[in-house]
Amino acid sequence: MERIRIGVIGLGVMGKHYVKIFHEHPLAQVVAVCARRQEQVDEFTKKYPVEGYIDHRRMLERNDLDAVVVATPDAHHFIPARDALESGRHVLVEKPFTTSVEEADILIRTAQRMRKKIQVTFNHRWLSAYHQTKAAITAGEIGVPLMGYARKNDTIYVSTQHINWAGNTTSAWFLSSHDIDLVRWWLDSEPIEARAWGRKEVLVAQGIPTYDVIQAQVKFASGAFVTFESGWVYPNTFPSTVDSFMEVIGSKGHIHLDRKRESIEVSSEKKFSYPKVFLNYEIFGRMRGAFPSCLEDFLYSILNDSTPVVTGFAGRQVTAALAAIHESLETGETVRIAPPPADLPVDI
Repeated sequence: MERIRIGVIGLGVMGKHYVKIFHEHPLAQVVAVCARRQEQVDEFTKKYPVEGYIDHRRMLERNDLDAVVVATPDAHHFIPARDALESGRHVLVEKPFTTSVEEADILIRTAQRMRKKIQVTFNHRWLSAYHQTKAAITAGEIGVPLMGYARKNDTIYVSTQHINWAGNTTSAWFLSSHDIDLVRWWLDSEPIEARAWGRKEVLVAQGIPTYDVIQAQVKFASGAFVTFESGWVYPNTFPSTVDSFMEVIGSKGHIHLDRKRESIEVSSEKKFSYPKVFLNYEIFGRMRGAFPSCLEDFLYSILNDSTPVVTGFAGRQVTAALAAIHESLETGETVRIAPPPADLPVDI
């Protein structure tokens, strides 16, 4: 079977995982990488048999690229994704798809015109428990979904050390994007309005101009309403990088998922912890888990000419919900979520 030749734009926390996973996969070949800083590029060209660039437009001039990964910070997905599509490449975009509804619509229409695929890396869909949740709700096992709750609270390490661009995003864009995608998928219903609250205290005092915590209620077309909580100021003494759970309450039952522990707890003389192993973990020399599976299915969508599991349209709907949440944060009002244009394709 032919190998998909891939270029990766953005070589930060997530970019390094994309390069490693695709480099090890028998259906992929990473041929080029791109980052803004030359030292980042040099690090990867020394480790992998790839060409390096500091301008993604130069990378797109190559004639041996089939697909491009956009792994830049949250607010900087649009331009490289648009340019990659315009150059005739399939695109895999880190979450969130974009931070603008207008930009999301442009990318979808560009992909349609160029006949290329977009997949958004909402990798939590590949976690078996979340997939089972979808199956159970679809089968009516808990009756009609009435209400839900989704929490993702990171330790302050994430917003102050793990990434250096927290001031250019929010915990909702960074964390709740996963949960909004999951709930929309589970309920098979579109978000229609949002009301949000947030606080800026801890991080602003450290020179990082973003929200410490955000809580938003989103109403769906089905009538269900869901609270999405995100934050990244937990103390670093917390035993897991993220405190995460989700639940859906239905007319005949409920589903509760706790991802804080992930089946393992470890105590030592230094600390007590819940190691994170389900999404991405190296086993016998290869990365395994939901994240590598997500990337593999992007390859199969290209090889089989099939619709990606998480389309650009799905990413657009999450972006629309988050845009409304942030408008509500600024205005203090309930905000209608921008519906998709009637002619916007849903399978791209």
